[in-house]
Amino acid sequence: MKVLVISDIHGDTENVEKLADKFGEADIVLFGGDFAKFEHAETGKPALEALVNRHESIFAVLGNCDEPDFMAELEGADISVENSMVFHEGLVIAGSGGGSKFTGTTPFERTDEELAGDFNIINDSLDHISDDEGKCSSLILIMHNPPKDTACDKIPGDVHVGSVLLRQFIEKTQPVLVVTGHIHESAGVDKIGDSTVINPGSLAEGKYGWVELKNENGRWSVEKADLCTL
Repeated sequence: MKVLVISDIHGDTENVEKLADKFGEADIVLFGGDFAKFEHAETGKPALEALVNRHESIFAVLGNCDEPDFMAELEGADISVENSMVFHEGLVIAGSGGGSKFTGTTPFERTDEELAGDFNIINDSLDHISDDEGKCSSLILIMHNPPKDTACDKIPGDVHVGSVLLRQFIEKTQPVLVVTGHIHESAGVDKIGDSTVINPGSLAEGKYGWVELKNENGRWSVEKADLCTL
């Protein structure tokens, strides 16, 4: 399965259009949040429309720059996986939106408990989606806020600003893939146990990710996870 991984559009519809070929090649598109430009919530809807016009199988969460009530637009477009669990071609996709409380200047900042709480629905279903070893190889997590202590959550000075509780949830469930965003300067690919974590960087800066998944005897694995630039 070919997966286009994008995040942090920030109202830049031109770069969405520049990815037309990749949208056409992808089986699914995973979006890590921030439709809107900082302090310009009105740019979120055009970004959403540009995105959904490009692919039929998109799974997304809100970012910290998106107004919480913009969730209604995502639900209307049938692309939200925030605080929910969606089944798609043998995969289970779940999401957590918003960013950690920091400056208070963006509209969707949340506590660590709130971020991780979006995955309670997964906790309630672990018996059904985990294997004999307790791993969830069919699970994909989309979280705008990155987990702590990876290549995907560093700000200048090599300071890790990710979520402790989100990392603990990954360690517990071992999903095949974790898509994150938020920290533009920390585009990267890393591992937490058997889980591949990717922050594709900001599409507004021309960055995206490309992942290829393989299903062998009912167990999913990542064959390829690349960072790309327009």
